[in-house]
Amino acid sequence: MSNLVLYTLHLSPPCRAVELTAKALGLELEQKTINLLTGDHLKPEFVKLNPQHTIPVLDDNGTIITESHAIMIYLVTKYGKDDSLYPKDPVKQARVNSALHFESGVLFARMRFTFERILFFGKSDIPEDRVEYVQKSYELLEDTLVDDFVAGPTMTIADFSCISTISSIMGVVPLEQSKHPRIYAWIDRLKQLPYYEEANGGGGTDLGKFVLAKKEENAKA
Repeated sequence: MSNLVLYTLHLSPPCRAVELTAKALGLELEQKTINLLTGDHLKPEFVKLNPQHTIPVLDDNGTIITESHAIMIYLVTKYGKDDSLYPKDPVKQARVNSALHFESGVLFARMRFTFERILFFGKSDIPEDRVEYVQKSYELLEDTLVDDFVAGPTMTIADFSCISTISSIMGVVPLEQSKHPRIYAWIDRLKQLPYYEEANGGGGTDLGKFVLAKKEENAKA
């Protein structure tokens, strides 16, 4: 088995999505923490590893893979016992790819748009238009969940990506259960995974709490 090294930060949703994938595949990761808030990602040794200075980054015996979706696809393709998490069938795979793009282009993008002003720019408010932007992404995910999982009737890496973001943002921008019953049922299904809490649940809750604490701290500054 390869020595898999993941440069990561557990608070980061994309990093947790990779952790979920590794757990699902039964892979052990050597985790090296890269703290974005203290500038670890801008140090020369890390920029050499990933010129885009983002996390997660996977080092598989010298093969460097960047970007969470690319890492998850790589891990399933190389180490998966079957293709259930990332199907080879072109139609099923297209649905997974579509959901992955939805996560990065809508869910994660709108979460970052909301969080970054607090975490990196010292702001203490979340403008109403950004709240509405996130709420709209909830509506889109609710409408997407026509099956038990985001890309069909079975769980795939797309679920890992989407839940990593949703579990983080819902602690800051409330996700009403009465308006989004499908999302809550989907979350409950994923929570049944024996590795869910370790790989994602705690980190998602902690990120939401961290953002709210930083918001209060900025208000006092």
